[in-house]
Amino acid sequence: VQLQASGGGLVQAGGSLRLSCAASERTFSNYFMGWFRQTPGKEREFVAAISSSGSSTYYADSVKGRLTISRNNAKNTMTLQMNSLKPEDTAVYFCAGSTDVARSPNSYRYWGQGTQVTVSS
Repeated sequence: VQLQASGGGLVQAGGSLRLSCAASERTFSNYFMGWFRQTPGKEREFVAAISSSGSSTYYADSVKGRLTISRNNAKNTMTLQMNSLKPEDTAVYFCAGSTDVARSPNSYRYWGQGTQVTVSS
């Protein structure tokens, strides 16, 4: 399945952004989906994930209460609503798909191209 992330941009601290991930196939609904982020020189970091049905969600401690992951299997899309953004949220954000319930990027087989989020202080 091909994934395409979009919605990144520049926002002031405290602001909001909404990231989207569009999948190319209906098999999207079979996959556990996640969002990761990466800054230069650092490893890719888990942000949030959602089960194939959307009934279960998982978050990194650093984003709990500020970011919300959701999916629409009828439209083959996943979103990450980002509120109360902080400068430390600045990164390239990637959406990814896995056949397993996982937080490790190594468990994800399908990756989008990434979208830049920059939060100014």
